[in-house]
Amino acid sequence: MKQLIDVGIIGGGPAGLNAALVLGRARKNVLVIDEGRPRNRVTRHTHGFLTRDGITPGEFRRIAREQIQAYPSVQFADETAVTITGADGDFQITTAQGSTYRAKKLLFAVGMKDLPVDIEGLTEVYGTSAFVCPYCDGWELRDQSLVVITKGAKAMHMAKLLAGWTSDYVICTNGPDELTDEQRAELKQHHVSVFDSPILRIESDKGMVQQVILKDGNIVPCTGIFFAPKLAAGSDIPPTLGCQMTEAGAIVVDAFGKTNVPGIYGAGDASSEMYQAIAAASLGALAGAGINNELLIEAWDRQG
Repeated sequence: MKQLIDVGIIGGGPAGLNAALVLGRARKNVLVIDEGRPRNRVTRHTHGFLTRDGITPGEFRRIAREQIQAYPSVQFADETAVTITGADGDFQITTAQGSTYRAKKLLFAVGMKDLPVDIEGLTEVYGTSAFVCPYCDGWELRDQSLVVITKGAKAMHMAKLLAGWTSDYVICTNGPDELTDEQRAELKQHHVSVFDSPILRIESDKGMVQQVILKDGNIVPCTGIFFAPKLAAGSDIPPTLGCQMTEAGAIVVDAFGKTNVPGIYGAGDASSEMYQAIAAASLGALAGAGINNELLIEAWDRQG
């Protein structure tokens, strides 16, 4: 069993890294455990992050780790946490690689993971010409012919959202549209076509989408796609520790990332549905400050 450290951070994306930076500057002993398979690894660039707009996800992490190395109390383990036992003050973290670590506090910053979407050809274009977030990639697809793959309330949301980047888009619901009569009428009024036939396949060339083929024979030419991903929590450990979860699989936290379980925090996509790098980094910073404050108060009270 290794020496007891202050904080174990599970996940080394923007949230975990920014929390590590805050805690390192606060002179806390921190271990970041990260398996190195972030959800955004399929994308070419990270956007909307001030001073880092357009950077690749890999380069973002490289620079972050390089800067954090200025604070020697922060260490990294390229491993996968699989089980955690113990309680506030002494959590035991076991990894798939056989290591065991001990930490007074835990921060889950594992984000979300994409589940396979059963559409032939989507994998070939995902991250190149098919994306999930207009705020992240809408600029690159501005004024282009787009297909939106989603249904129901999400289709209405995306229809209104995409209007800020292009007026040339249609909705493919890949089966029953799950829209109300009022929603269909609203989309028609705004000249947004809806195709409810299942998608047969997406045709592309070197990652660039060319057209969406529907099972009813319709062919929808396009140069870009936005689709609703299927997501799962990046780690199944939090609920085993008693953390309250949302229906979407996010950890329920307060403004500083604190969960309902003493000593456990969450940040980034693990505890939010914003799914943007800059939002995750911000939440990581707040969680880092929250953890540091809790550790300081505990130390103060022990000395009183």
